[in-house]
Amino acid sequence: ITRKPETSNCAPALSQREFLPAYLHCIPLSPPSASASASAFVLARFNRARAARMTLPHFVCETPLFMPVGTQGVLKRLDVTSSKHSPVDGSPMLLTPEESIQIQNKIGADIIMALDDVVKTTTTGPRIGEAMYRTIRWIDRCIAAHQRPDEQNLFAIVQGGLDPVLRDICVKALTKRNLPGYAIGGLAGGEDKDSFWRVVAQCTAALPEDKPRYVMGVGYPLDIVVCSALGADMYDCVYPTRTARFGSALTPEGVLKLRHKAMAEDTRPVDPTCACMVCRTYSRAYIHSLVTKDAMGSQLLSYHNLYYMLQLSRDLHYSIIQGRFPEFVCDFLKKMFPNGDVPKWVCNAMEVAEIDIGAC
Repeated sequence: ITRKPETSNCAPALSQREFLPAYLHCIPLSPPSASASASAFVLARFNRARAARMTLPHFVCETPLFMPVGTQGVLKRLDVTSSKHSPVDGSPMLLTPEESIQIQNKIGADIIMALDDVVKTTTTGPRIGEAMYRTIRWIDRCIAAHQRPDEQNLFAIVQGGLDPVLRDICVKALTKRNLPGYAIGGLAGGEDKDSFWRVVAQCTAALPEDKPRYVMGVGYPLDIVVCSALGADMYDCVYPTRTARFGSALTPEGVLKLRHKAMAEDTRPVDPTCACMVCRTYSRAYIHSLVTKDAMGSQLLSYHNLYYMLQLSRDLHYSIIQGRFPEFVCDFLKKMFPNGDVPKWVCNAMEVAEIDIGAC
């Protein structure tokens, strides 16, 4: 994908058509493939980390890959709506596996998701097992209802909470169905980080090598780097656009809060190392003046934050391709934790991923 140079000094109208395809980190195929395929052709790896090229009916995607969440089909400054109630009038709704697949068949997405029963990972007791076994039962109903298997890739979702036995049961049951891809669901719901990475590590180790691995609901840059080191390929989250609505920008050093009074006189770009249109055109002071009173500020920061996530995805991919993934991880951690106070859970995860971060 090539981008036209932006030369205007005016605040642009950032339409979805303008930047959504670029942020999907995809290369268009022409003409589209006639049959569905989400095969992950691994180009290079460093221990568990892998850089792959994922073939879809309409795109070839390079992984690791972050995917922006689009509420109701578009990227905008709104949270996702509840699946239990109508977004129109709030009335109760019943969504069955069959209806879920029928809706997604009509939409025509390259990747569609099986309906799962997801509960917060902070939940304890028999509800976790109930949800996991229901997810397994539903996958067969989803497969049977899928009317476009040659055009759309159906991904299953691994559930099981923080219980390694339940996760193992679910992985084994779902992989027997030999689906185009697999997601790790039910995380980023309030669990401690040490439990989070261990579930990811367990699932990626057990999922097929030739299929994409998608960690759902993960959008913090640090989490994506850690999960990529553990062998995950794909991520999605509202975090980059949600935090933009609160006036915060993602930078290599962490979150920059543009609403702070200190930003009012700061003439530097949001991120001096960033090549996005926002950082090339506007100062922190200008963004500060917008985020305190104008929706355009949130829109500009959303643009920057998605650019940041795209660049992070590219950096992860090419650092693995070029055999310098450990160096990339160390550089990333040094910028985010300049005092060397890398969280213990990150150190534990990197030890399992066999990435030496002693110099960080």
